[in-house]
Amino acid sequence: MRRVAVTGMSGVTSLGKDWPTIREAFRANRTGIKKMDSWDFYKDLNTRLAGPILDFNVDKHYSRKQLRSMGPVSRMAVYSTEVALKHAGLDGDSDLFGSGRMGVAYGSSFGSTQPMTAFSELINTGMIKNLTATSYVKMMSHSAAVNIGIFFGLTGRVIPTSSACTSGSQGIGYAYESIKYGLQDVMVAGGAEELCPSMAAVFDTLYATSTKNDAPDLTPRPFDQDRDGLVIGEGAGSLILEEYERAKARGATIYGEVVGFATNSDGNHITQPTQETMQMALQTALKDAKLDASAIDYVNAHGTATERGDIAESHATLKVIGGQTPIHSLKSYFGHSLGACGALEAWLGLEMMHDGWFTHTTNLKTVDPACADLDYIVSEGRTFDAEYMMSNNFAFGGINTSLIFRKCS
Repeated sequence: MRRVAVTGMSGVTSLGKDWPTIREAFRANRTGIKKMDSWDFYKDLNTRLAGPILDFNVDKHYSRKQLRSMGPVSRMAVYSTEVALKHAGLDGDSDLFGSGRMGVAYGSSFGSTQPMTAFSELINTGMIKNLTATSYVKMMSHSAAVNIGIFFGLTGRVIPTSSACTSGSQGIGYAYESIKYGLQDVMVAGGAEELCPSMAAVFDTLYATSTKNDAPDLTPRPFDQDRDGLVIGEGAGSLILEEYERAKARGATIYGEVVGFATNSDGNHITQPTQETMQMALQTALKDAKLDASAIDYVNAHGTATERGDIAESHATLKVIGGQTPIHSLKSYFGHSLGACGALEAWLGLEMMHDGWFTHTTNLKTVDPACADLDYIVSEGRTFDAEYMMSNNFAFGGINTSLIFRKCS
């Protein structure tokens, strides 16, 4: 089996597009959650909260021709991939891109909203006036993955992962396996999601969204007894994974190594999580990494701030990892960015491992007694050394993922 290095990473979030900016926000206890006044249009929507990206525009960065097939989700995915490739020192390597040995595994829940409304207009009114030749490619669930492949001329495999909240983490996991088993040498991996009120409505109908509409700074509250639901966010995260010896041979900086991955299904309920199969995913990732649970120094939790999710996840973590390992949820800062969250949390987790400083779960004041007794990072960030991180995500459909990273360099 071949080792898999992380040689580049980047992302786009509601708190910035680079680690120093995001770290500053973490240290200032500043979140990206806003009250969405424009959502007053949706009369029956209870939540008015989201984690929007307000300052992202690539209209002048890319040509009109390059942007024709890209909605916002693909633009964020392509941009974060471009930066990650530069970070890896692989930008412009056309020989590699066209070799068939480099591919992409990238996910999102679905594509962009605007073309979806144009198709809806066709169905509801019979009018086709707002449809264009690129409407479908902007809307399709694999829009981000294929736009990355086309933009950079990648001729290897394309693995589109559209599995809601595990889209990004499955993208990283399947890219890892593609390299580990010798099918590819380099992979773009990650996930993206653009903000859409329909996503908030999905959780709203399940009574799972926060309605602290006049207090956006105080929500979401993962694992807290006073949480009232999740907040939807958006963003993109891209990792460049590379066969370890190849990366060493070209003198690349290796920021981390993917050492374990597992994904499974609850096989039980479409929206209600199951602790036992969550545990199986974590245990299988440890087995893949050939590690004992005691080796994990830090857990990057899914932590959505929903009652069922927080309780099931915390008890699964306790059963497998124990109660002494520091754990936090970055969704307290960005909200739940769905297809992007697994990739963003992997990227930022690796950055924090290199800094030796880990932010707290903001708004976590009093741990819900129904949650497991874990070492939640609360009140302020914490400084410690971590060699191994476990990053976990859980999605509708009962899809569970667990990734294990080793810090390098």
